[in-house]
Amino acid sequence: MHTDKKLNRFFCPVLLSLTALFLLSPQLLLSAEHKGWEAGSKYNNYYDYKEMDKLKGVIKKFKKVVPLPGMEPATAFILEEGDEEILVHLCPQSFADAKETGLRSGIKTKVKGSWAYINDKDVFIASKVKQGEHFEFKVRLTKDGTPFWTMTKEELARERANQ
Repeated sequence: MHTDKKLNRFFCPVLLSLTALFLLSPQLLLSAEHKGWEAGSKYNNYYDYKEMDKLKGVIKKFKKVVPLPGMEPATAFILEEGDEEILVHLCPQSFADAKETGLRSGIKTKVKGSWAYINDKDVFIASKVKQGEHFEFKVRLTKDGTPFWTMTKEELARERANQ
């Protein structure tokens, strides 16, 4: 009987710890996969959904950039708006690279998002990119700026089904 109590004192905390780890593991994997892009990260705090802006232009070329030191690279592009070239940050490259976005260079493009000043440069952080009448690539919720790459698989599937 004395041994059963010792066993219970040992196994209960271990069981609770394993259960918590199991429940949190999908979110931990997402965080590890998108280093520096996590919800509440310094980079994601640059995005201000209350200060939405719109750009119109043509995608000149795609780029791979590292927004802040230590971050995973981003899929980005140069948008030519009149005589101006604007660097647009889209998403972590592990979430979608240039080909996976379905976006193409040389096509009239509309971009919704938020301006940010990062590393002494103005950049545009996209929430949605639209080309033509029927194609769009969305990476953040409009209502609060939640990045799609921070969502669970179920949340992301629901959001994409609504599009």
